[in-house]
Amino acid sequence: MCVGLSARVVSIDKGTALIDASGVKRKVSAELLEDLEPGDYVMVHAGIAIARITEDAEKETDKIMEALHDGNGTGDH
Repeated sequence: MCVGLSARVVSIDKGTALIDASGVKRKVSAELLEDLEPGDYVMVHAGIAIARITEDAEKETDKIMEALHDGNGTGDH
């Protein structure tokens, strides 16, 4: 299973974005997304920002990931 990570863009420098994902900061490639700006929310997979998302979508993704981490997910295993 592949899982994307939602995150907020902190800064951008030459095709690389510094993102904040639930307090953890890391650098990812931002070359696939045009006009990305600090404060935007993105979905990240394999070190690449693959899509711009809304703040509401980012919050919902965080809730789902927290539930899965806590063992409260509802998916079939």
